[in-house]
Amino acid sequence: MMPSRRQFLRTLSALPLLPALPSLAQASPQRLRLAPFAQQIAPEGYPATDLWGVNGAMPGETLRRRQGGRLTVEVDNRLPQATSLHWHGIRIDNAMDGVPGVTQDPIAPGTQFTYDFALPDAGTYWYHSHAQSVEQVERGLQGLLIVEEPETPDVDQDIPLMIDDLRVTKDAAIDGNFTAPHDLSHAGRLGNLLLCNGAMTYAQPVKQGERLRLRLINSANARIFVLGLQGLTGWIMAYDGMPLAEPEALPDRLTLAPAQRIDLFVDVTAEAGSEAFLLQFEQDGGYELARFPVAAGSTTTRPAPQPLPPNPDFPIALTDAPTTDLRMEGGAMAWLAQARFKGQTLSGQDLAQLGQFWAFNGSAGRPPEPLLTARLGETHRIRMQNDTLWPHAMHLHGMHFAEVLADGTLGPLRDTLMMREGEAREIAFQAHNPGDWLLHCHMLSHHAAGMGTWIRVTA
Repeated sequence: MMPSRRQFLRTLSALPLLPALPSLAQASPQRLRLAPFAQQIAPEGYPATDLWGVNGAMPGETLRRRQGGRLTVEVDNRLPQATSLHWHGIRIDNAMDGVPGVTQDPIAPGTQFTYDFALPDAGTYWYHSHAQSVEQVERGLQGLLIVEEPETPDVDQDIPLMIDDLRVTKDAAIDGNFTAPHDLSHAGRLGNLLLCNGAMTYAQPVKQGERLRLRLINSANARIFVLGLQGLTGWIMAYDGMPLAEPEALPDRLTLAPAQRIDLFVDVTAEAGSEAFLLQFEQDGGYELARFPVAAGSTTTRPAPQPLPPNPDFPIALTDAPTTDLRMEGGAMAWLAQARFKGQTLSGQDLAQLGQFWAFNGSAGRPPEPLLTARLGETHRIRMQNDTLWPHAMHLHGMHFAEVLADGTLGPLRDTLMMREGEAREIAFQAHNPGDWLLHCHMLSHHAAGMGTWIRVTA
């Protein structure tokens, strides 16, 4: 039995929400207006919440383009802060990556910036602010970028589900304390209001026997979602936008770290007149994130799907690939003794006064020198050791990587890897995209509090 929704809502404290997906984007060029607005995200009886949105919505307007095309958008900043947009997971020209201080100057209030880049890979991607992101992503600066395959897969509905959590006050206002030391040094900023596609209750009608493509996106600041399906069975087709060589049978539980995506093909097995569900699991049970009212349809069993067409391949050659170590340290209960920060070696106490609680290889914040420098076409390995007592979602900009498994084989391509506390894992990537690229924890408070470095790819 699922917990009582009425009882849950009364506390405004834990789990079900997801944002509703915006309309299909029109042909480029297109304007994305970033501006304050209000949206009803809390239950009826609470006031609307003041947010920062893209074209008047949170999540912002969904952009759909075809593989092999281009995305050209003019970002018009009508916010009280400078900002930028990062195009998460896309293998993109470095100048378009949207990282202030690395690839561009921030977009000042009242000014515009045009992003224009090719779309080599089909898949599920997203965009979000990369300036003061703990605050700006929480306030709503996020949206979906879907790059469609040249030929539409055999599904009846394509349903993106963008899962988020926001921390709100008793009046449904965004909690404005974005630099709380507890969040910076512990699990990150966890919300008390869950959203699916920008709403507490997301519903999409389906028919019995339909095959759905569910695009699951975790856009939360720090929450790790443990998901399950009810009345739906199927396959994992892609991770982080990259298709699997063979679909994987859907397990009972799916873990989705911040910034990760999973594409599913699922068949509606629930009876007509009932409902299917996407659920989030916590210690006290499963909570509804999205519901699918089921109408009469077909009871015919469909064959398993064929794999999605592969994206362009950049082979990872492990033989003789150099290995770089990345040690994660600090955080609550494993406090930093000292670390380098902005050219100085500071004590843990001094770092904490500056809001820096974490370090990579003894450096808090993005260091002046890259973690590694790779020549175009080289394969590099990064051996990561999580010596903290907290999980981290490690995201590499500009390129996908594969985990090097215990038997020496490679796992699926990803752009964000979940590192549990005390865990050691290794990734490898081909340096096929020139430029300076961030490598950081996508628990946004962790990145702000020291967990960031970068790599350089030279021609």
